[in-house]
Amino acid sequence: MTPDHEATVTREAKLFRNNKSQAVRIPADFELPGDRVMIHREGDRLVIEPIRRRNIVEVLASLEPLGPEDEFPDIDSTLLPAKAIEL
Repeated sequence: MTPDHEATVTREAKLFRNNKSQAVRIPADFELPGDRVMIHREGDRLVIEPIRRRNIVEVLASLEPLGPEDEFPDIDSTLLPAKAIEL
């Protein structure tokens, strides 16, 4: 067991059909947060992990800075000179 996984009691869960998909009834003490999960296979095992939603600060912190090719061009040099307007 890896350090980031908590030891839990093993329980039996019921499988059932939901239209054409197989589903598993997750007992309340195994409830996962949110409404979406990631699922993958490890041999004969299925691993179900909650998808943790990142907040906006985490998303912005993970972005790479823009390079010089992504900077906005200097458009002032293409504008006509400003005219004085009397009101």
